Amino acid sequence: MQTRKQKTENDNLIFGLRPIIEALKAGKEIDKLFVQNGLKNELFSELMSLLKKHNVVYQYVPLEKLNRLTQKNHQGVVGYISSIEYNKIEKILPLVFEAGKTPLILILDRITDVRNFGAIARTAECAGVDAIVIPARGAAQINADAIKTSTGALHKIPVCREENLKDVIDYLRESGLQVIACTEKTEEMYYQADYTLPVAIIMGSEEDGISPEYLKRSDTHAKIPLLGEIGSLNVSVATGIILYEAVKQRLN
Repeated sequence: MQTRKQKTENDNLIFGLRPIIEALKAGKEIDKLFVQNGLKNELFSELMSLLKKHNVVYQYVPLEKLNRLTQKNHQGVVGYISSIEYNKIEKILPLVFEAGKTPLILILDRITDVRNFGAIARTAECAGVDAIVIPARGAAQINADAIKTSTGALHKIPVCREENLKDVIDYLRESGLQVIACTEKTEEMYYQADYTLPVAIIMGSEEDGISPEYLKRSDTHAKIPLLGEIGSLNVSVATGIILYEAVKQRLN
């Protein structure tokens, strides 16, 4: 008997050249797409053109991986339709300003754990974050687990999946936002930053934190003090601390 999780994942699974082509033409969001190494034919060429047109991220894999995902006739392509609709930060930010709000944007640099991502989204929604920005590559799949852990927050808060986070950071700074990077590589404490301004907060991956190129582009670095022997906090916990410092300052 299938579990509810397996059923949801199967509902999101899509395979076969023509079904994926038609899904793209219908405007469906493809969360992940796996393509068989060495695949070549007319339909495949049509698919490649659509993937390029819609900026869909895909990964070449051996046939064995595709066969593990489904035993049906996949024709060399297997993907997952996204459970949410992605946005673009260039469309969301102007709406935030037009609504008279002080923007609070959360950028997640390669958060790969699905439950961490869901927990972060839940906290972000509760804290009034206007949008979550994630990279097109190297981020957690927004699947049933993520949505369940977020308690539905991922259906309420805009998620912007972007090709180049460097460009996003530059755009946000040019739009008047202060970019704050949460990192232990600073002496500035997280509560010393001014979150009453329009702000974008960057949180780094579970493995190696924030990428150096994003740290260089940030206006301010902020550290959460650690008084015990363990060298780091869970990223969802750290995000909650930073976001609720912003909430505290804005309420005051």
